[in-house]
Amino acid sequence: MRRLSLSTFAVLTTVTLCAAAFATPAAAAPATLTESAGPAALETARTALSTALGGSFAGSWLDLNTGKLVVGVTDPAHSARVRAAGAIPKTMRHSESRLRQLQSTLDSRAAGAPDSVAGWHVDLPANQLVVSLVGADPAGLAWIHGSGVPGIRVDRVAAAPRLLWDIIGGQGLYFSGHRCSVGFSAFHDDDHYVLTAGHCARHGGTVRGAGGTIGTVSRSSFPGNDYGTVRVSKDDAKITSKVDRYNEGSDVRVEGSSVVGVNGRVCRSGSTTGWHCGRVLAINETANYGDGNVVRGLTRTDACAERGDSGGSFVSRPEHGRADAQGLLSGGSGNCKDGGGTYFQPVREVLNRYDLTLETD
Repeated sequence: MRRLSLSTFAVLTTVTLCAAAFATPAAAAPATLTESAGPAALETARTALSTALGGSFAGSWLDLNTGKLVVGVTDPAHSARVRAAGAIPKTMRHSESRLRQLQSTLDSRAAGAPDSVAGWHVDLPANQLVVSLVGADPAGLAWIHGSGVPGIRVDRVAAAPRLLWDIIGGQGLYFSGHRCSVGFSAFHDDDHYVLTAGHCARHGGTVRGAGGTIGTVSRSSFPGNDYGTVRVSKDDAKITSKVDRYNEGSDVRVEGSSVVGVNGRVCRSGSTTGWHCGRVLAINETANYGDGNVVRGLTRTDACAERGDSGGSFVSRPEHGRADAQGLLSGGSGNCKDGGGTYFQPVREVLNRYDLTLETD
């Protein structure tokens, strides 16, 4: 057997060690994208893969159990590309573009959809077009089957969607036979209320707003005072802290009810004349509206108003889009063309009387 000299062994050992030191490491596996990567990173990955995969792209979604980004492909040969981008590939039958085409077919027939058809969408993880149907309405089923779209999954739902709308101060408030304006929103526990003038609410009944029915009059005090409340009983009507500034700018948000004193600036919003401002001229004034209709404890201003503005919001002069609630328009004289003055019922009185909390931002 050939023997290596000590010097030869030393050289070989050195070469071996150097080769190990300068060996190229294996490429690191890409980190798997998860929800924690943030919306921007996930959107970038989705957009890039959608472009790269073309007609094989079958959508993307987060796995609910792991939070990992999953990307559907119709051709499993593209799985390696998906993994290289940090996502989990899943082979699907239909591309996303094909499912969207089927959805567009239903969109083109939307005008004939009965009310029991609550909507339709593409379920990307399930790779299906889905129609939501209230109950088992035969008309809804006939519309679905008559669409000619194959492979629709029908999901039963309890109710159809509804429009939601905000109750905003200064907008129209419609009673039986007359119109007034929304003052402010308030609540007590889980019950929500709209505040307005008592002379508007004194005959009770169902009340509507700009977006539909709100509820019914719950309480009213007039004369003596001039405030009333409408209990919100419709789920689609949402109370807010907003007051409409009409053409003078974006809505004001009410943040409290600090009182503006004499000579202080106030603004009011109403459904007839919109937004007008002025100054407080007197507080705790008694107004005689005639026919025995005397109201005490009012604040008088030189801001104008007209019929239909009653009940509308008086707020402090807004600063950076925020203001303090002052009161509910009660009455006045003159008009907004020639000038006039107004009285408002301080909002704190009605809040204290009915144990309500003002809705604030």
